Amino acid sequence: MATTPLPHSRTEPDGSAVIRVLSYNIRSMRDDTGALARVIGACAPDLVLVQEAPRFFRWRKKLARLAAASGQMILSGGAPAAGPALLCSLRATVERTEDVLLPLTPGLHRRGFATAVVRFGGARLGVLSCHLSLDGDERHEQGGLLLDRVAALGTPHAVAGGDLNDLPGGRTFQRLSASLQDGWTTRPWGAEHTWIRDAPHRRIDAVFATKGIEVLGCGVPLGLPGVTETDLRAATDHLPVLAALRVPAS
Repeated sequence: MATTPLPHSRTEPDGSAVIRVLSYNIRSMRDDTGALARVIGACAPDLVLVQEAPRFFRWRKKLARLAAASGQMILSGGAPAAGPALLCSLRATVERTEDVLLPLTPGLHRRGFATAVVRFGGARLGVLSCHLSLDGDERHEQGGLLLDRVAALGTPHAVAGGDLNDLPGGRTFQRLSASLQDGWTTRPWGAEHTWIRDAPHRRIDAVFATKGIEVLGCGVPLGLPGVTETDLRAATDHLPVLAALRVPAS
């Protein structure tokens, strides 16, 4: 686990961009929303890949309040994507967004992807937030659909992340990491486990990047200035994953 500070966002003279990407299951904002906003704000992300965003009554207003309180804007997702959402900072220039509903398996929850294409400086980037199924077979199929969707974004570089409901040794996690860089495995930083509500603690949330992106650090932001253990435990039932990435100019 790396202990060096995570790089701050910046645009390089060659047009490449260093960005911070946060993936966070916010449990429909049913917990301490003040703590949640403080965690997101302290991580200073350029992109927030949200899972379990509010989906029902006044869902957009709730998500907008969280975005404003944490220094972000709504990019896409929420109810139209069945839970995943994307937030972004003012650094992002938005090219397009698309909410994708996945095939529904009778008796299981509807799932979807929140996607976008954005620019930071001279870097053009595809983005996808996901919350995969609890059912192993459906989850594996959704992993393939995720890879297809990343390719269909048509960008030279892409980042995808979310609540995988799978362990690093699981077949869906391995399917994704065979094609994409798993941020924690590539350049571990912070802490590993994202689910610590019961034993054993485990990593079921991740940030992935396409091969041309340089992973500068990725993990749970324990010890990051402004991110307290009290807020992390009060905000939601998952711990967030924060990644710093260098995206080449397109």
